[in-house]
Amino acid sequence: MTLHRRQLLAAAGIGSLAGTLGSLSGSSRAAGAEYRALVVVYLNGGNDGHNVLIPIDGGYGDYQAARQNLAIPKASVAALPGSSGGRSFGLHPALAPLVPLYGSGRLAAIANVGPLVRPATARQVLDRTVEVPPFLGSHSDQTSIVQGWMVSDGINGWAGRGLEALPAELQNDLAAVTFDTNRTLVLGRHSPVTNLPLDGGRDWTWADLKYRDNSDTLALNRLARLQSTNAYEAEYANSLAKSLADSAYLVGTVERARLPEGDFGPSDNLLGQRLRTLASLLPLFKSDGLRRQVFLLHWGSFDTHAAQRGSDPGTQDAQLATVGKALSAFDAANRAAGVDMNVTTLVMTEFGRTVRPASGGGSEHGWGNHWLTLGGPVAGGVVGTFPSLVLGGPDDGDRNKNGRHVPTTSVDQVGATLMQWLGLEASAFHEVFPNLANFDTKTIPLLRL
Repeated sequence: MTLHRRQLLAAAGIGSLAGTLGSLSGSSRAAGAEYRALVVVYLNGGNDGHNVLIPIDGGYGDYQAARQNLAIPKASVAALPGSSGGRSFGLHPALAPLVPLYGSGRLAAIANVGPLVRPATARQVLDRTVEVPPFLGSHSDQTSIVQGWMVSDGINGWAGRGLEALPAELQNDLAAVTFDTNRTLVLGRHSPVTNLPLDGGRDWTWADLKYRDNSDTLALNRLARLQSTNAYEAEYANSLAKSLADSAYLVGTVERARLPEGDFGPSDNLLGQRLRTLASLLPLFKSDGLRRQVFLLHWGSFDTHAAQRGSDPGTQDAQLATVGKALSAFDAANRAAGVDMNVTTLVMTEFGRTVRPASGGGSEHGWGNHWLTLGGPVAGGVVGTFPSLVLGGPDDGDRNKNGRHVPTTSVDQVGATLMQWLGLEASAFHEVFPNLANFDTKTIPLLRL
């Protein structure tokens, strides 16, 4: 992590995102403990799920008629083997590297998922007889809401709250990890969040944590051992000490790691770089005895109001090619490293897009969407209820019949399923996911629990 001098000298800066790294303790790193990690790849901007999961049975006609110039030709769709719920589906051709994972039961699609306060139908939404989440269509607000922000509460997320609610024997430091300044999902009510740069966080402006005997590094550590009767100064020193300890551990772990083989995409692409780095670290986190971790990785620019199709770098087509290649290589690296059954990856975004195209060859903000999960623990198939793609049809909650689908699976149900896999007890569901009190079904058949 890189801190400017003025940030380092400000106690508040040490207590912020880059500085609030929990310290490692021997008791939380007991060797031989079971290890499980959830990796969340967040596609910024509202990825168009209608061109991710595509019906290739009789429903393709509805898709083609409604999508017009956005529709992917049926012959180009990467067909998924077999059927799911009596339906046949395919993926965007750029996601073809993921088809073998689906065939081996390692990839699942979650159909028509989104934020809900309570179960709702399109008719109820149109008649305004059901409570719906606030700020629908707002990128920033919906990003926070799908990651667990409850609006009336302070900013924190369902994974962060869930990690705090795990049984004590499953808790450890370095549990909530993000690769950049985005952290809502993994932020708890009172726990630190670890920032993980590609180099582990060795650069502290003038001090390089790789070299522990460097005079600047020694001076920084002396500052962390500051003794003071002033509560503010004492907390500053304590936070700095924890931050340095964690950064030193991460820097050392990166040094021990060996980057895996495989095509993660261009060397200048952050998605591939970060997933490759993470793949090299996961086996070491496991062998070091960490129990539970959640990693948050934001990437991309999927707000495709225009020019959604094509080969230009900003199109959905081009970005999904990067996603497909990086995820396939990440899964292969996990299998090769023996952490196959320890890692589950969720690919999510803030909202879907309209089925009807926008005038500029793109799509507008929607609601329900299709997400992906992959890894050894995944049960495979298409989970949830795939919506009708007829404009103005039974799942369309838009008064102008643009195809804004009302979700049939709640983000909270997805989150509860994943956190239960990490060890969250059902008795803690409502504490972590308050809206689940309105749902009879708390989880979905997504994983081999």
